[in-house]
Amino acid sequence: MAEKQKNHTKPHDKITAVLVLADGSIYWGYGLGKVGTAVGEVCFNTSMTGYQEILTDPSYAGQIINFTFPHIGNVGTNNDDEETMQSAVRGLVIRQEITQPSNFRSSAHLNEWCIKQNLTGISGIDTRQLTRYIRESGAPNGVICFAPSGEFDILALIKKANDWPGLVGMDLAIEVSCRQAYDWNETRWSLQDGYGQLVDHKAHVVAVDYGIKRNILRCLSSVGAKVTVVPADASEEEILSHNPDGIFLSNGPGDPAATGKYAIPVIQKLLETNIPIFGICLGHQMLALAIGAKTTKMHQGHRGANHPVMDFNTDKVEITSMNHGFMVDKDTLPDHVTLSHISLFDESCCGIELKNKPAFSVQHHPEASPGPQDSHYLFDRFMEMILEHA
Repeated sequence: MAEKQKNHTKPHDKITAVLVLADGSIYWGYGLGKVGTAVGEVCFNTSMTGYQEILTDPSYAGQIINFTFPHIGNVGTNNDDEETMQSAVRGLVIRQEITQPSNFRSSAHLNEWCIKQNLTGISGIDTRQLTRYIRESGAPNGVICFAPSGEFDILALIKKANDWPGLVGMDLAIEVSCRQAYDWNETRWSLQDGYGQLVDHKAHVVAVDYGIKRNILRCLSSVGAKVTVVPADASEEEILSHNPDGIFLSNGPGDPAATGKYAIPVIQKLLETNIPIFGICLGHQMLALAIGAKTTKMHQGHRGANHPVMDFNTDKVEITSMNHGFMVDKDTLPDHVTLSHISLFDESCCGIELKNKPAFSVQHHPEASPGPQDSHYLFDRFMEMILEHA
């Protein structure tokens, strides 16, 4: 139903799901995906396309996504657009009921795909009102309950939302990271040929997996990098044993300060080697923490494929894809670090470069999955840095 309520009585008998927030706010609707309950931090994403990439982005671990675009599911799903094997998202909230897919690439209905992914969702919500709530009050804890019987214990759901600890202090990277090292050589997708394979590489990059997306790996391969992926808690000895020409710090979920307890000492030792380093999203935050800056939880976060970012190296504005609830406090950057990118929405830190080391990072997602391709050049910039220091 459209209106937020604190009335525990269902508006009518066709209701099969409810979203309950920690403050007791109730949104009635209709269940989709897996029957059951899902608890997490409720955030919103403004992307008009790429819902499958969003739902399989490990950076969303611990979160329920409220999609502001009303037509989610209308192009179906397919195996090529998944960013990881299993969705890390806790749940999804959409405005309209999923229609039959209309797309030549579709192989399954979104509802069928959600069931396969063990993902619980709700439709029929006034997503604009929920978005305004998040913008005004911050991202709340919430619970989706999908019960075909229409029977709900609202007080128990409110308690469940309040008992969930939240993302502050939570290390989720270790949960979504790979368990052992592996090699990657798949390149970016094209309409004519699908995914390609790297044949001749220019350099060897070791990617630290804090929750890496497949298309990031494809972008690295597409600029000539042979990639070896290692777990989030890999030691500097393990990383260096692969003899990398460059080191990549990936995206990922959770509180960067929590992940930093084991990641920061490793990155600090890697910086001493002068091997070029490139970080994205959580990897950007890890690099910032390693050089002495601080991170902080954002009021509502940045999530969408339409975020303008200024690159001070080129004085160009890029439209970027973002997904983060924490940010680097630009006022804490030390003197040997340059602020290279800022958000034009709120002037928050979106990129840094070290003056004394071959290392840089960005908060946004240049792999464009989903999102515009304005920032693809960052992978070329990384390869150029690697070749210059070879």
